[in-house]
Amino acid sequence: MKILICNAGSTSLKFKLWDMPALAALAEGRVERVGGCDAIYSCRIGAHSERREGLSVPDYTAGVRLFLDSLTDPEAGAVASLNEIAAVGFKTVLSKGFPEVHFLTPEVLRGMEDMMSVAPAHNGPYLEVIRVFEALMPEAPRVGVFETAFHAGIPPERRVYPVPYEWYERYGVMRMGYHGASHGYIAEKLAGKRRVISCHLGGSGSLCAILDGRSVDNSFGLSLQAGIPHAQRAGDIDPYIIPYMLAQGLSMDEILHELGKNGGLKGLSGTSGDLRDVQSAMEAGSERARLALDVYVTGIVRYIGAYYLELGGLDAIAFTGGIGENSALVREMVLERLAPIGVRFDREKNRVCRGEAEISTAGSSASVHIIPANEELMVVRSAYELIEKTKEGI
Repeated sequence: MKILICNAGSTSLKFKLWDMPALAALAEGRVERVGGCDAIYSCRIGAHSERREGLSVPDYTAGVRLFLDSLTDPEAGAVASLNEIAAVGFKTVLSKGFPEVHFLTPEVLRGMEDMMSVAPAHNGPYLEVIRVFEALMPEAPRVGVFETAFHAGIPPERRVYPVPYEWYERYGVMRMGYHGASHGYIAEKLAGKRRVISCHLGGSGSLCAILDGRSVDNSFGLSLQAGIPHAQRAGDIDPYIIPYMLAQGLSMDEILHELGKNGGLKGLSGTSGDLRDVQSAMEAGSERARLALDVYVTGIVRYIGAYYLELGGLDAIAFTGGIGENSALVREMVLERLAPIGVRFDREKNRVCRGEAEISTAGSSASVHIIPANEELMVVRSAYELIEKTKEGI
């Protein structure tokens, strides 16, 4: 069975075609700068690879067509016909009333529309690209593997906000938890460890407390705005900052834009918010960049400390995501502050390692791991399992 996985961003598309249940990756592609005339398209199918720049890709339909044309190319394509693709899976984020793995029926899509105010930067692109596949491949069922699925078992005392209980009952106001595919992958990789803290650090970041392979807390809230500082999103803030800024003359739209697009590392550092740019500015003497990095690391350590107590100790900590995997500086700054709980790491190994590695020393109270993210693997497996259960009538 061939299943295509699509990951949609505001200006990007990522694809991966899998042969299931063999878990064999047959093809992958990426379209960057969707919506303009300077798009970049890259694709790999078996031994064949290509890269094209300066393309006109005005919308998601054009971007999806690029990859589907590559898949069916008579010379290097992975399939003779799109009819060979049994389903299309998506790393969807949030749908009201549908927190786990679901076929993307009209009801589930309406649930995504209902949560647009909570996850506009994520649900908007996904709804659009799902409808593109609905038009281009109407016979292939579409499956949403929602990021909230891994966190469904978080206990109520860590899920419910201290707001009027009616808000929870009537409107579903609660901590949802996201990055489920990433944290679920970490839980599997470290299945031999009972108490794990997973640090998914990237443009969007979250921490997850994992006990016996299950999520018991996550730093995101109802929205993906909460938690640690992100590249451009503020993360946790005092909610009364909003009415205060309204009183200063900003509109609600302006405030939400600033918090969601010009906050986090970008807002504090005055850079793009990309950790590499922040670090370069810091090395050039920028005090704002240094402050941004210190605030970022402090946010991470604060959650690690809370989860350490919630878990009753720590057996392993994992770094994943673009920053978690590639920034030796962030890992070093975080791990240095964990010395009081007995975490020890090899500084040189941390600086030079590439890919998956364990960087803790023999005397460390917990093992320290760098694990490259593999969210597509978790999504395709979940989609395949749903399809198989449906076949069996489960």
